[in-house]
Amino acid sequence: MQTLRRCYHWTLSWADHPQAQWALFFIAVIEASVFPVPPDLLLIALALGRPDLALRFAALATSGSVLGAMLGYLIGLLLFNNVAQPLLEFYGAMAQFEHVQQLFVEWGLALVLIAGFSPIPFKVITIAAGAFGMFFPGFLLAALLSRGARFYLEGMLLKWGGATLRLWVEQYFEWITLLVTVLVVGGFVALWLW
Repeated sequence: MQTLRRCYHWTLSWADHPQAQWALFFIAVIEASVFPVPPDLLLIALALGRPDLALRFAALATSGSVLGAMLGYLIGLLLFNNVAQPLLEFYGAMAQFEHVQQLFVEWGLALVLIAGFSPIPFKVITIAAGAFGMFFPGFLLAALLSRGARFYLEGMLLKWGGATLRLWVEQYFEWITLLVTVLVVGGFVALWLW
């Protein structure tokens, strides 16, 4: 836990770094298309360090995530056999992907809305939406609404909580880390079981 706490303080130090906002945007792009690390972690750390910029960080995470969702859609649409399938196999997510295909038939855009707001791995959904030829404007709107709701909710809470919330996070850091880990793992399990 000491290592995690050092990582937390190191991440907080990024709040004043000139490249922090670009890092958040980039992580949001790749998380929605190819990489399993959620941008929420950096968004929260940056907003705890600079609560006055929390909504700006939320906007960057949202715009990066929507751009990443479009990239994931294109990967699924144009490069499924050459890029998406090997990527899904690398993450051991092909069984999830096949299950997602059935969910798309049953749930459609609601699945994008749910996955965009929850800890369900969003990249699986974005790639699947392209591979299954989901109506792009509807997909894009669902991605924008769900990711925007998620990141702006975090941003507003962090802006509102400010220094008090930062003290609370530092006091209960280990428990919060455990909770976040359970939520992320739970998202993968929920997608696999669904």
